[in-house]
Amino acid sequence: MSIIPVSASSAALWPATESSQVGIAQPTSPTSPTAPLGGGDGAGSAGGTGDSFASVLGNAINSVQGAQANADNLATQAATGSLTNVSNYMVAAEEANIQTQLTAAVRNNALQAFQQIMGMQL
Repeated sequence: MSIIPVSASSAALWPATESSQVGIAQPTSPTSPTAPLGGGDGAGSAGGTGDSFASVLGNAINSVQGAQANADNLATQAATGSLTNVSNYMVAAEEANIQTQLTAAVRNNALQAFQQIMGMQL
């Protein structure tokens, strides 16, 4: 697995994790009660981060749309001659392209996982 540096706007696609260290989970007592995630109503957040999966996904899609709109705006400025530094457009266009590719890859993996789950026999 390789590490790819991301810009501040593309970093908004994925929320920061609470801990980047991998360790061994502390054992729990088998008799201790555990509450379901989200307080038991089924509509809560996973892991107690405060954001639901749907809101994180929606924010990521909005970020991709914002990057594409920014690249489109800079392309229009470059075409009309009002953009003084064309490299700004090139960077914005490449950033929008990478974010779009990442979104498509996540969608493809989610669809593949869904299809595997639906193919399981009970």
